Amino acid sequence: MKKSLSGILAFTAGLAPVRVVALGYLAYAVIGWILLCLPFAHAGGAVSALDNLFISVSALSTTGLAPVSTGGAYSFLGQLIILVLIQIGGIGYMTFGSFVVLSHSGSISERRKEITKSVFSLPADTHIEHFLRSVILFTAAVEFLGAVALYFAFTSAGTPSPLWSAVFHSVSAFCTAGFSLYDDSMAAFRSNVSVNAIVACLSYLGAIGFIVALDAWRTVTRRSPRMTLTSKVILVSTLWLSVLGTLLFLLGEPSVRGLPLDERLLASGFQVMTALTTVGFNTIPITDLSQASLFLIILLMVIGASPSGTGGGLKTTTFTAVIGVVRSAIKGLDRVYYWGREIPPQRVWVALASLGFYLFFVIVGCYALSLTESFPFEALMFEVASGLGTVGLSTGITASLSPLGKLVVTLLMFVGRLGPLAFGMSLFLRPGEAPPRTVEDLAV
Repeated sequence: MKKSLSGILAFTAGLAPVRVVALGYLAYAVIGWILLCLPFAHAGGAVSALDNLFISVSALSTTGLAPVSTGGAYSFLGQLIILVLIQIGGIGYMTFGSFVVLSHSGSISERRKEITKSVFSLPADTHIEHFLRSVILFTAAVEFLGAVALYFAFTSAGTPSPLWSAVFHSVSAFCTAGFSLYDDSMAAFRSNVSVNAIVACLSYLGAIGFIVALDAWRTVTRRSPRMTLTSKVILVSTLWLSVLGTLLFLLGEPSVRGLPLDERLLASGFQVMTALTTVGFNTIPITDLSQASLFLIILLMVIGASPSGTGGGLKTTTFTAVIGVVRSAIKGLDRVYYWGREIPPQRVWVALASLGFYLFFVIVGCYALSLTESFPFEALMFEVASGLGTVGLSTGITASLSPLGKLVVTLLMFVGRLGPLAFGMSLFLRPGEAPPRTVEDLAV
């Protein structure tokens, strides 16, 4: 056993951090798959091995797409396994593992420090031990408060098993996973302001990430003179995308026009939030949406959340960097500026490469599903965008996908958790090459 462990450590010691992260997620996905295949994880009839693999990757990638009912197909232990996978995927398995090691030994290896800095895109002089403790404490505090708030909200609404439901949905919301114990996701709470507000707060906090939340808090409490440019870009772009998206959805979606104005606004804002943060809950049936609204949600899912957060997608910083490139090109400038600050050429280069890789996987995913499935193309494209963006929204075709189609979406979810550019680097990076420390170096 010790020889095997030493061999694994020796093997990973020579790998680039991005490749270690990819192999680690793959290992956790396989472990989760095996556990979900065991009989004690099932509530009723047996779930197929392929569906268990799909669920394991979906939970670890914090996507939320599910070919079977989470609340109906899995027992309490099965749901607990899914929740643990969501938690590990949300905060990152290296963060979780490093914190466990730190708790027992008081320190972590230089190799773990290197990989953690790579995952979070941290400066070289960052005190990793302090950072890890802060991330875990922040996550625990937010999820605990979210669970308490949801417990009272679910109890008031008469929800069965309100305590377990509150814990499960608090973790799922903060990790932007979108897994729900209810087959209709959050549709039963469409007009429940408390549940909508709590889930939205948890999702936004998870999507913007610990670093931005800390930066904003330090600025508000005057411990820091001003926020970093990256934090400003993330907060402002998230705000404007949320407001503009809600307005477009409110005015353009026919299925909500018959609702009272306050409920219509609540449903529109929640659906835009859930796409942008990539949390993947829904309070209105996605199958009822118009093509214009489906396209709007696809765009928001592609843009996605922010670096170092729990969400997926292309990332708001990449989106703003590309806008900066377009604006500079229109003005005839040979450098890219944002709010009067120059974006380093290396970050612009990586942002464009990330966009290229992302579009590549969207195209390949759509083509592959078009070969294996017979659903309308907009439904297939929506599924691809949702899987790659680790969102979890669906037009209802997930359970009906062919075995090959499920494997395609499973791969897309795995790629989405790593990030398309990071996934590409993990496959094609040659020994001795020095890549950007992480795909999150896209942050401006």
